[in-house]
Amino acid sequence: MGETGKIAWGILSTAKIGVEKVIPAMQEGRFSTVAAIASRDAQRAQSVARKLGIPAAYGSYEELLGDHAIQAVYIPLPNHLHVPWAIKCLEAGKHVLCEKPIAINAHEAEQLRQKASEFPNLMVMEAFMYKFHPQWQTIRTLLRSGGIGTLRWIRSYFCYHNLDPENIRNQAETGGGGLLDIGCYCISTSRFLFEAEPVSVRGSIEHDPVTKTDRLASGMLEFPEAIATFTCSTQLLPGQGAHIHGTKGRIEIEFPFTPPPDARTRVWVHRASGTEDIEFEPFNQYTLQGDAFSNAIITGGAVPTSLTDAVDNMRVIDRILEDSQQTRLL
Repeated sequence: MGETGKIAWGILSTAKIGVEKVIPAMQEGRFSTVAAIASRDAQRAQSVARKLGIPAAYGSYEELLGDHAIQAVYIPLPNHLHVPWAIKCLEAGKHVLCEKPIAINAHEAEQLRQKASEFPNLMVMEAFMYKFHPQWQTIRTLLRSGGIGTLRWIRSYFCYHNLDPENIRNQAETGGGGLLDIGCYCISTSRFLFEAEPVSVRGSIEHDPVTKTDRLASGMLEFPEAIATFTCSTQLLPGQGAHIHGTKGRIEIEFPFTPPPDARTRVWVHRASGTEDIEFEPFNQYTLQGDAFSNAIITGGAVPTSLTDAVDNMRVIDRILEDSQQTRLL
């Protein structure tokens, strides 16, 4: 156990999301402490460690995995490296929190699940941090109680603008593209709220002629007596939104996926009788995610989100890609 009974975390790489968002958030956690960081550039690791007050810095990922004080590892590596390094972490006896998407396809995700089954005392989770924000727990409770009648339709979108061919998100060979990067959120939230898997999937995708990554993707997921639709893009004005439609009401979410950690957020519930405005205190969902996972390790409880869920999300992504390819051939 780390300092004051907290789980000692190691971070594989100095990726921007880790340095700017996840590490500072986890350092604020009740049950987690960041004890080490690794980079293939030792000077870079040492620089980040000094800046963020991390005790240990390593010049290779293997060195960090050899540190017996590290109990859990967070992986913010490029998508194609998620499964290989998650497996190496397990083999080194470490719990694993891996950035989404868990893999670049369902077959690879299934390989990780099978490998994880060999280590029943270790936890592996896909880092969909949005699930830990209280707004989503409130919405799920509202839906389960019939607060907007029968859930029939979810529509969502997630977009940003990034034309840099050197950016990892625009490199097809490493698992870049909008569907894996942000479309996965829209798919995950639909499955999370319907609490079911789609019975059929349709997809439409446009690729960038230079980077070959998908820059505009839309999907339609058919659930029993319900539908989810979404669009994601890496080349549109940044924005996000989600609307949840029932037979007696509609829920609108101000910041569904990346709510600001230092400001109040709002959810509106629209019904025939009027609009209910639900406001949430500031929460850092990365802190909540790290604490939930760390506490599960400490208590021996169930992993907050199973690897089966991660595999199933990847299967939907694969089906969208397959359908879009078949459509282009017609």
